[in-house]
Amino acid sequence: MRLVMQPDKMGSYAPEDVVFLLRDISNVSLELNNEKREQLIQSGTHYSEMLPVEYQPSEAYMALFYKTLDAYAKRIALAVGIVAEQIVARQGLEHLVLVSLARAGTPIGILIKRYIEMRYNVQVPHYTISILRGRGIDETAIQYIFAEHPLARIQFIDGWTGKGAITKELQQACEHFNVNNEEQLDATLAVLADPGHCTSIYGTREDFLIPSACLNSTVSGLVSRTVLNLQFMKEHDFHGAKYYKELEDVDVSNLYIERVSAYFEQVKKEVEQQISKQPQSPVTWQGMKSVEAIQRELGIANIHFVKPGVGETTRVLLRRIPWKILINPKYANELEHILLLAKEKNVPVEEYPNMSYACCGLIKEV
Repeated sequence: MRLVMQPDKMGSYAPEDVVFLLRDISNVSLELNNEKREQLIQSGTHYSEMLPVEYQPSEAYMALFYKTLDAYAKRIALAVGIVAEQIVARQGLEHLVLVSLARAGTPIGILIKRYIEMRYNVQVPHYTISILRGRGIDETAIQYIFAEHPLARIQFIDGWTGKGAITKELQQACEHFNVNNEEQLDATLAVLADPGHCTSIYGTREDFLIPSACLNSTVSGLVSRTVLNLQFMKEHDFHGAKYYKELEDVDVSNLYIERVSAYFEQVKKEVEQQISKQPQSPVTWQGMKSVEAIQRELGIANIHFVKPGVGETTRVLLRRIPWKILINPKYANELEHILLLAKEKNVPVEEYPNMSYACCGLIKEV
């Protein structure tokens, strides 16, 4: 009999929307400013051992968040529906368990769960677990899910793909798990946007702005990014995260879910039409070819310094030390929030048409 650990209750979402399989480490001080974190990361400290200071958006930036949410809510609802239908077709409903990758996957997982409920009148279990580049998936969380749902068909969910690092990490982690356990995991990742061409379950391959990429914890249930630091955490426990209760006044996590899910009924027909005519286009890792070309042309030493796509570029501006931002002029009118952040932080912006992404963030070597 396997001893099953219990996670901490955390996050500002309703428990029927998602259960975070995480250990609450709110009492530990881990936040470092971006300069200090960048130096540590570039000298070999793993990013999961510390946290960035939560970016507090300016009024202009929040106004832009609301504006983009209004502009994109229906487009997101459509992508959510397309992904939800693909998941149901692949996994069935009987033993389906949605598992989103903390934290960008969490709001997307909730939206997919709600779409399935609207469409099939079934409440599918939904959990959020941690995955860390170079450190794999939280296997304690996976064991918990199988203890709760012995026949679970787990579907992993994330927000978007960049160059596919997490997609590859997930594949390796599932292989490792499957060799050592009777239960088996399917490593196929479902995402709203797959501009990197790294997965077969996606809402769109267009690199478009998913507004939940614009903010940090305040659009992800007030939960920090996940932490694995054995100086103060037990081995074989859940990965950790902080719950920023003090940000409740500026939390838009549930507002985001409500705004998007309000369009579900409206997009249902279009979802069916798109599903019926969507060709199964192959996984080509095309995005990685763009990244390698950028690395070559600009003489960038480390491929990890190239962060392609709207979601990843936003993160570079919020959490890292950017060197410059590349913009694909074809998408220029959709990148208002990137341009505003770059201006706020004095980061140079250059046009670069020759990539499969709308934009790309380049990290400064420190």
